[in-house]
Amino acid sequence: MLAAVVVPFVGMIAAIISLWAYGWMGWLYLNMMIIGMLLTGTGITVGYHRLFAHKAFETYGWVRAYWMIMGALAVQKSPIEWCAVHRRHHSLSDRPGDPHSPHTSGKGLRNALKGFWYAHSGWLFTGYLLFTDQKRYIPDLLKDRTAVWIHRYYEVFWIPISFVIPAVIGGLITGTWKGAWLGLLWGGFARIFLVHHITWSINSVCHVFGRRDYAVSDQSRNNFICALFAFGEGWHNNHHAFPSSARQGLKWWQFDLSWLIIRSMQLVGLAWNVQLPSKQAMEHRRIDWHRSKE
Repeated sequence: MLAAVVVPFVGMIAAIISLWAYGWMGWLYLNMMIIGMLLTGTGITVGYHRLFAHKAFETYGWVRAYWMIMGALAVQKSPIEWCAVHRRHHSLSDRPGDPHSPHTSGKGLRNALKGFWYAHSGWLFTGYLLFTDQKRYIPDLLKDRTAVWIHRYYEVFWIPISFVIPAVIGGLITGTWKGAWLGLLWGGFARIFLVHHITWSINSVCHVFGRRDYAVSDQSRNNFICALFAFGEGWHNNHHAFPSSARQGLKWWQFDLSWLIIRSMQLVGLAWNVQLPSKQAMEHRRIDWHRSKE
């Protein structure tokens, strides 16, 4: 786990140093990083989160396998471990036992900073990912052959291949070892670093900073910046109000790329039983800010 946190960070620093020393790296590597972020980032948001953790929609087996593979290439553990922790988070959100709440360290500035760090990445060293009761939280995924296969070979295959693919692409396109190195640097280390911290910011930033539009029992917040970079996941208060909703940007102006992907899948017949909250449910939970200020 220490390597998973530190190595992409060191790689990102190396990428920044290379920019400073040698200048612009070229469109190939920028595109590799951005496209890789889109593919693996939505593997987490559409796949791991909305499809597998919350069953927000249904789809064909080969589509499920695609989203599992994209999520695995984000290097955030297997779908079995990721979803077990996430379902536990929802069952105990911002209460004792929540795997990554920023609000369990006590009062005061020091404890607030400690809690924020814990929610962002400190919790990764607690063992929750390895030892959360999987039979309790994810009995459905334990019966999924693809999920079990990815879980079984995650460290020996899926982590290395996430770095090997961009290195091979860079090397083949340029025909040089330098191209392979830059592909590894930008399509591998930098991509994984950015996807990691964007995902982790939902646990930290979106439980501290932002607006609450719906009444929930935790401190989840809607944060526009996080929503933009995390493909819609930053509408976190919306999500905690309606966890099974395939759409998290519930207002017309709340951009939610993951929902647009799911909706597009639905329109072409690749997704069905798409879960959305009713107008009555949203109105029931909506916080009336005008009344609350009176």
